[in-house]
Amino acid sequence: MPATHHQYDLVIAANRLPVDRVVAADGSVSWGRSPGGLVTAMDSVMRERDGAWVGWAGEVGQAPEPFTEGTIHLRPVPLSAEEVRDYYEGFSNDTLWPIYHDVIVQASFHRDWWRSYERVNQRFAEAVAEVAAPGATVWVHDYQLQLVPRMVRQLRPDVRIGWFDHIPFPPVELFAQLPWRRALLEGLLGADFLGFQRVADARNFVRACRQLLRAPTRKDTVTVTAPDGSSHTARASAIPISIDFQGLESLAKTPEVASRAAELREQLGSPKVLMLGVDRLDYTKGIRHRLKAYEELLRDGAIAPPDVTFVQVATPSRERVDSYRELRSQVEHTVGRINGEYAPIGSPAVYYQHHSYPQDEMAALYLAADVMLVTPLRDGMNLVAKEYVTARHDLGGALVLSEFTGAYHELHQAFVCNPHDIEGLKQTILKAIHTPDKDKVRIMRALRRRVSDHDVARWAARFLDALASAPARPERQEQQDRVDEASRTARHAGEDLKEREDRHRRLSERRR
Repeated sequence: MPATHHQYDLVIAANRLPVDRVVAADGSVSWGRSPGGLVTAMDSVMRERDGAWVGWAGEVGQAPEPFTEGTIHLRPVPLSAEEVRDYYEGFSNDTLWPIYHDVIVQASFHRDWWRSYERVNQRFAEAVAEVAAPGATVWVHDYQLQLVPRMVRQLRPDVRIGWFDHIPFPPVELFAQLPWRRALLEGLLGADFLGFQRVADARNFVRACRQLLRAPTRKDTVTVTAPDGSSHTARASAIPISIDFQGLESLAKTPEVASRAAELREQLGSPKVLMLGVDRLDYTKGIRHRLKAYEELLRDGAIAPPDVTFVQVATPSRERVDSYRELRSQVEHTVGRINGEYAPIGSPAVYYQHHSYPQDEMAALYLAADVMLVTPLRDGMNLVAKEYVTARHDLGGALVLSEFTGAYHELHQAFVCNPHDIEGLKQTILKAIHTPDKDKVRIMRALRRRVSDHDVARWAARFLDALASAPARPERQEQQDRVDEASRTARHAGEDLKEREDRHRRLSERRR
């Protein structure tokens, strides 16, 4: 339904809207809620507030008119085909993404991409300024919108602005490679509070501000001085994201999911050990390293199908970017070689699935898998690790987890590995397979307790509380001072009136 012109107390800005266009068999068009942690996180927050979401609808050309879906008011931002190519596929994912992920592949620097990134960020900022109510809370998300905080600040100095980084923030030695490093930092410093997945990421940001901007810093704060001499303080801190624990656990406990998990194991040949990997097809996820370790275990005779099998789900990602197309080719070639050399007829060593699955099917896969391999080379968080332990309400299974994920800092009781160390990764996989069940139950119980206690609702509440308590900006403080002064004046006027009335009453009583 179309939304009336209105302003909102909470405004979320993210590259994508939380909905996808759905075309029915009869040609009718509707919007369906997108899967994903951010959408789930914001759902509970926006149920309690008058909120709007600014983002791209996922289609090139003119944006749909603003509309309401469920409890969220949606403000689409248009992107042309050229902007998708230059702002999103180019600058966001072929310039920033490699720099922020340890330059696993070489980053590309193009001035046209940067100009497109600026234009799109300005468009997002203008949309945010349009829908934000006076004094609203604005929450900007992720690396695609790093200029938006400052742009919104220039348009709407009355609002309180937060920014959350879903991916790693790189060491200054890597960040400094960016020709536009100063503009990116100044854009982020338009925020009052900046949230990161890890303590190291927040420290990297503060250090970059100190070294590249020569900005005064103290612990987790950066002080910024404007050309007019005014200054403000931005705070940076780690607030790791999580998942909807109760929702996924409840789904995993349904008879339908339990039945599907048993059916999957049977379809896969009822192996004694089922290993599982679930990733976006991205070079940061360590899929090639994982396959190499698995192949060597087969070659060594440490494991063998049909007793052991491996399912790798690789969700399609950024298929028009050259490095991603090359990765897909390499992974598919490796899977073919492994199955050709080590799999008997009818019992593949690797089941490779290059598509996504609905949440109930993923819950069944998690419940079916004896060993979950989460082995990224670098990852901001990796919610798959948290999803797996949440789905394992039976306390079964074992999580092999890379120490280069944000999740490692919360789930350190898992079977931890360095995915660059292939021999070490092999030994960790074997340990996860052969550790006694009673010890794996103890480990899984501890992992589940952590995710349960720190779910997505707590993450969102912690971020908004930190934003609300961030240092006040001078212009907002002056505004608050004027409000306080008016209140004091009114209070004093009321006290003066009461004093005059009391004096008049006492005088009247003496006359009587």
